[in-house]
Amino acid sequence: MSVLVRPFQWFYHEFGIDAVHNTGRNAYLIILARACRMFAYGTNSLILAIFFSALGVSDHRIGLFMTLTLFGDLLLGTFLTLVADRVGRRKVLLAGSVMMIASGLTFALFENYWVLLLAAIIGVISVTGGDFGPFRSIEESILSQLTSNSTRPDVLAWYVTTSALGSSIGTEASGRIIRLLQGKGWSDADAYHALFWVYAFMGIVNVLMVLSLTESCEMRPSQTYAQVPQDEHEQVSNAEVQEHPTVGLAESTQKPPRASRARTWLIGNLSQISAPTRSIMYKLWFLLAVDSLADGMVPYSLTNYYMDLKFHPTKSTLGDVTSISYFLGAIGSTFAGPLARQIGLINTMVFTHIPSSAAVFVFPFPPVFWATAGLLLLRSGLNPMDQAPRSAFIAAVVRPEETTAVMGITAMLRTFASMAGPTVTGVLAAGDRFWVAFVAAGTFRLAYDFGLFAMFASMKIDKDDKKPNEPARVPQDYEEFELESPRFSLESSSSMDSGEHKDSTSDKTMSDDVPSLASNKPL
Repeated sequence: MSVLVRPFQWFYHEFGIDAVHNTGRNAYLIILARACRMFAYGTNSLILAIFFSALGVSDHRIGLFMTLTLFGDLLLGTFLTLVADRVGRRKVLLAGSVMMIASGLTFALFENYWVLLLAAIIGVISVTGGDFGPFRSIEESILSQLTSNSTRPDVLAWYVTTSALGSSIGTEASGRIIRLLQGKGWSDADAYHALFWVYAFMGIVNVLMVLSLTESCEMRPSQTYAQVPQDEHEQVSNAEVQEHPTVGLAESTQKPPRASRARTWLIGNLSQISAPTRSIMYKLWFLLAVDSLADGMVPYSLTNYYMDLKFHPTKSTLGDVTSISYFLGAIGSTFAGPLARQIGLINTMVFTHIPSSAAVFVFPFPPVFWATAGLLLLRSGLNPMDQAPRSAFIAAVVRPEETTAVMGITAMLRTFASMAGPTVTGVLAAGDRFWVAFVAAGTFRLAYDFGLFAMFASMKIDKDDKKPNEPARVPQDYEEFELESPRFSLESSSSMDSGEHKDSTSDKTMSDDVPSLASNKPL
């Protein structure tokens, strides 16, 4: 019996299922909620552009719709993410789920272009098949809080894996549903409307999952961020801050102008991110913007539309190909955690993403459907493998109280960069140059890959096995990140003891705050 059980035990531990189990019920609920949400996104990513084409909407307007929808996601997602820790993470996730239901019902009932555009901008509709809006940043922040550095890559890998499975099943189901309804005499537009009822139902499921989350998903009071004075003349004691919460601000009996209040609110939220973190994230944000611009030019919805225009396959065949592509992405994602432990986070991101980028570059050149579909499968199978390592890398280099803000700004910048993509592709498609979008996108993606390797492959970061919800111990200055090894590894911090810096709020030295670990296992 032990011989039969041993392979399952190996899989359970090696592929990180034990990490998910040890994280607890909230991790299961968040992972399952995203899988259901991605099922809904999968149902409409196959047919969204085709749906508008069936309604007689021009290619230029289809691209404009996707751009404006991403712009709405940018504003909504950024706002909700920045206030999530203050208002309550579960409340924000619940609000997003309700907006998802409202958008699904609107698309199920209406055909007017402007009504659908309004519902997409102020609601939650995935125009690319990706998880835009407030959900992902907050969920990743919660999972990062619930896990330790050693378990986080595996938990996030399963978070990505199950979402890809959800997209795969949703895409397959949509193709089959459309074929079934068309066989019963339904028009194309009516069959597409039916899928949005499924979308709205999955929003209801998402609401139930969010309502089942516990209080431990919220930011704990001990982790609440207090802004540290940047100048010794600005230092204020904690007692003074508690007694006079407006210290440092000019006292006024008059209410400040609305624009001034908005600026103060924005700066106050962005100040959650410390200078050492920003010095790292500026570089990563730039690279992610380049990658997101490429993804925005050729999302799965427009990729399906391109194959539909070029080869005219049946919708069920197109659904099968897209479903298999998502399924391969799910399989690939399961290897992200083990691979990251062996070769490091950045190496995993780069070496799995380069073949995917190359597949995008050559996508428009094959003259037959099966070869084009094969490139889509290659792209989709490897593309998700960089997501969990990227989130784990971000969580490892920021403090716990910064995580939600950093994840939110990362999502904002990615969405902002994606916005221009669909419009550009729409213009190219209208001018019979659809193929140029794939070549340009592949070029941008490869630039992201090589830039990521050049900037971060040799960076070492400290890794500790802190318990969930304990403050992370990270280097306080960018110079403390050593740049020698081409892989992430743990490094003893004894070499930094000679250069002690006094902390602005205690008498402890900086060397006391940085963990001293001696392990050669890559992060």
